[in-house]
Amino acid sequence: MAYQTLQQEYLQIPVVTRAYTTACVLTTAAVQLEIITPFQLYFNPDLILRNYQVWRLITNFLFFGPVGFNFLFNMIFLYRYCRMLEEGSFRGRTADFVFMFLFGGLLMTIFGTFVSLVFLGQAFTIMLVYVWSRRNPNVRMNFFGLLNFQAPFLPWVLMGFSLLLGNSIIVDLLGIAVGHVYYFLEDVFPNQPGGGRWLRTPSIIKMLFDTPEEDANYNPLPEERPGGFAWGEGQRLGG
Repeated sequence: MAYQTLQQEYLQIPVVTRAYTTACVLTTAAVQLEIITPFQLYFNPDLILRNYQVWRLITNFLFFGPVGFNFLFNMIFLYRYCRMLEEGSFRGRTADFVFMFLFGGLLMTIFGTFVSLVFLGQAFTIMLVYVWSRRNPNVRMNFFGLLNFQAPFLPWVLMGFSLLLGNSIIVDLLGIAVGHVYYFLEDVFPNQPGGGRWLRTPSIIKMLFDTPEEDANYNPLPEERPGGFAWGEGQRLGG
């Protein structure tokens, strides 16, 4: 019974969020069990181009380091904000969400080449957080019970937290930069005088991922509680 309940809960997770978080957890488990090593996963343009190790274009987004606080912190934020985007502004638009993944991943791969980053999963998480925060500007956040701020400041607060932990902020800046490029091209520029929509999901992706209307009784994860944990709870202003 417990297994069936767990399976049911797992299958209720939206497909893109489920696939990505599962891949990240399984990759980390494989490294922990020494089935594979991080040296087989990291981003290396020379090995990709000269040795045709093209899997590195994907695997560098799946490994968040050994199991520990940083891994759990990143997994929780990845799961929560990826799911809220998929069930919020991308609900019923799975193909568009997949296209955002591909667009963001491509930009990060290009930029990562110049800043010598070997794993881009954390930057990708920050990108998701950034896009969600800009699309929910009126949500008031609470971070560890110490800071109160509105959602658009969340990526910057996370960058400050990374700095306190002694991590490089280049990863956070990359995620914020790529997130802002996507947000500007998708949400801002099309609404400007003389603007237009530059990001269009290819029809092949729409054909593969767009699905019929969801069940009207389906209950999405509520966006008005964006953190869901003591370090990221929030509520909508005026609510």
